[in-house]
Formats: sequence, structure tokens, C-alpha cells
Amino acid sequence: MRPTGTFIVEGDEYDTAFFDKGPKFLHYFPDALILTHVEFDHADIYAGLDQVKTAFKRLVNLVPRRGLIVAYDASPNVTECIAHAFCPAERYGFSDSAFWRIRNLRHENGRTCWEVCRSGAAWAEFEMNLAGEHNALNATAAAALAAGQGIGKEAITEALATFKSVKRRLEVRAEIGGITLIEDFAHHPTAIRETLRALRSVYPQSRLWAVLEPRSNTLRRKVLASDLVQSLLLADRVALAAVYQQERIPEEERLHPEEVVRALNAEGAGAELFPDADAIVDAIAPRLAPGDVVAILSNGSFDGIYEKLPARLRERFPAATN
Repeated sequence: MRPTGTFIVEGDEYDTAFFDKGPKFLHYFPDALILTHVEFDHADIYAGLDQVKTAFKRLVNLVPRRGLIVAYDASPNVTECIAHAFCPAERYGFSDSAFWRIRNLRHENGRTCWEVCRSGAAWAEFEMNLAGEHNALNATAAAALAAGQGIGKEAITEALATFKSVKRRLEVRAEIGGITLIEDFAHHPTAIRETLRALRSVYPQSRLWAVLEPRSNTLRRKVLASDLVQSLLLADRVALAAVYQQERIPEEERLHPEEVVRALNAEGAGAELFPDADAIVDAIAPRLAPGDVVAILSNGSFDGIYEKLPARLRERFPAATN
């Protein structure tokens, strides 16, 4: 029996199971689809970008003629993937030609605010707690898809205004002695870049630290090392941990973090390499100063650094209550 009701799921191009190495999203048969970015990731599954694009093209072809695709308009890879879609595709972004155009994006009083034009005409004004251009883009895509399903503009506006985000996405873990510790799941150079850009918009006057554990199957490999360097250059200080379980990655594929640190310092960044989380805490906790923002980036537990660093800072600032 065909199930009834509306389901909203996150599409994932990662493999389905150990016995099914095809992407999960090919099992979903969506009636509507948001396509944000298409880029090389999951280096343990895909040999290169062309394989990733093939997976997304197959996903696009699953959307029936009665459906709708809402697609980011500033990615050539996305444009390629939707070129032969069977259903209408509405583009969103910042360009004048976008069907859903974002304008006047700003961060005010701890809120992100922006306007959206629909097919060239003013449509809505949104605000939300989440920071960063990427979150405004994602929210606009969600609004566009919701509108396509008949949800009213007022309901969409209220939903975005009251949305409180999810765990491990720009999550403030602690504020101790004027030092802000933020956790983010960032598992790819693009995610790291957008996280650091978002923090720059919220804390423009702060010294920004990036504390990174290369843990994902992509970050542990050298294939995107140059992109990683460019992303980390957005921080004022970088503390890089050793590659997580590096022995599981073939030597010829493995990221060499010492080369990343060398490249960062050649560009004038203050980057250091540490063997583990304990060494990072020992080194940076005494050097953090009021006003600093520390972005801790990992898609895993990072050997408990999310608890260890706040504990060490509370020893430095015993009067701190958070």
C-alpha cells in the first residue's frame, strides 16, 4: 500500500548500506526537491566529481513532471545536474536573474535579516537566529519549496523567525571569561569556509580561532587539501589535530596535516599542528583572551575537547558561570 501524507527528508548521496553502495537518495522518489550544492565529497565512495554529478542527475530524473525542483543558481554543477529535469526548476540565490532572489542580507541585533523577490517582485521579508549567508540561502530554498506546496507566506515567515537551529551547527557550547566556544559539524572544506564566514559576520571584531580535527572520510584525504587551506585562512589562528585514524587511509591518499600547516603559515596564518585534543587544550587555553571566538570543527567527538576546553577555561576564570 502506498503511504499517505507528506514526508520531508534530507537527501544523502552517501552509500545506503554496506551491501548497497548506491546513494541513499535514489530510494526516495521525491515529488519536490531542493538542490543546494553539488561538489566532490565522500572520497571513500566516489572516485571524483563526475561520479557525484551522475548520482545527482539520477536523483533529478526521479522527480516527476508534476513536481518541482528548487535549485541554487550560482553553481555550474547544479546547473548541469538539472539541465534535463522533467519538471520545472526554480532557481534561488543572489543574482538578478534568480526566480527567488535574496537581497539586502544583513546581521542585526543577533538576527539575520533579508528580503526575497519572487519572479522579480518583492515577496517577503525574513529573519532568523541562524547566522551566515549559507543559512539564508538554505532558508530561502525551504521557503520557496514550502510556497510551492501551498504553504502561506505568513506561516513561512513565522517558522523561520522561531527556528532554533539544530545541534552541532554553529552551536554555542560555552561563554567563559568573555571567550565564546562554538561547535560545528564542519566535515568538508566548503562547510568550514561557510562556518568561518558566518562567524565573521556575527563577531566582526573578534579574534577567530579554528580548531579542526580532520575526521571525515574526505578531510582525511589529501584530495581537497588546497581547498582546506583556503578555508582555514579565514581564521586568525588555526589549531590542527592529527588525522583521525590515519592508518586506515592509504598512504598515497592520506592528508598530511603538516603540509597544511606549512601552507597556512606561508600565507601569514598562525597555524600549529598538535597530536591530539589534550595537546590543543594545553596549548591554547592559556592563550585565549576575552573577546576571542573559538570554532571547534569535527564530525565526531574530537576526543572530548568540547568538554575539556571549557573545563580548563573555568579553571582560568573561576568566577565564570557558564
